[in-house]
Amino acid sequence: MELDKAIQSRKSVKKFSKKKPDWRKIIEAIDMARYSPMAGNLFSLKFILVSDKEKIQQLSKTSEQEFVADAQFVVVVCSNPSRTLNAYEERGDNYLKQQTGAGIQTFLLKLEEFGLATCWIGHFTDDKVKNILKIPKEINVEAFFPIGYESGIAKTKQKRKIELDRILYFEEYGKSRMVKV
Repeated sequence: MELDKAIQSRKSVKKFSKKKPDWRKIIEAIDMARYSPMAGNLFSLKFILVSDKEKIQQLSKTSEQEFVADAQFVVVVCSNPSRTLNAYEERGDNYLKQQTGAGIQTFLLKLEEFGLATCWIGHFTDDKVKNILKIPKEINVEAFFPIGYESGIAKTKQKRKIELDRILYFEEYGKSRMVKV
């Protein structure tokens, strides 16, 4: 799949079919996240691939998102902030957020290329997720992603995206016209 098509077709899916994806494709998508930019090349992200139906059910409850329980797999993305914070002190928090977003987006685009569906889950109780998956307290749970194939019954509609001229400024905030060069 070409990159523009993957970016434009990626969407959040909340209805999954019963067809089980090949777990190797999910691992390949995780592998691609390793190529995301990381401050000082200090890779902070960790991924947990969950296939146990009971654990997936528990993750569904802690997120208050019932559809998560219908997924065949869930990937939980965590970050270990220690090295980045030690290297960059107060800027480290910003770098951690940036590199987490970059790593997750790379992962999502690779899933899209494989025809796999997911939804970014950011609402959950951190302590419950850590307890379910035995995640150490010093590790951040960033998000999780139920993964499957989109149900053919109820295809998710692509949301209209905001117009470019509403998000692009030139030279300074609020300036909507480019100066001729």
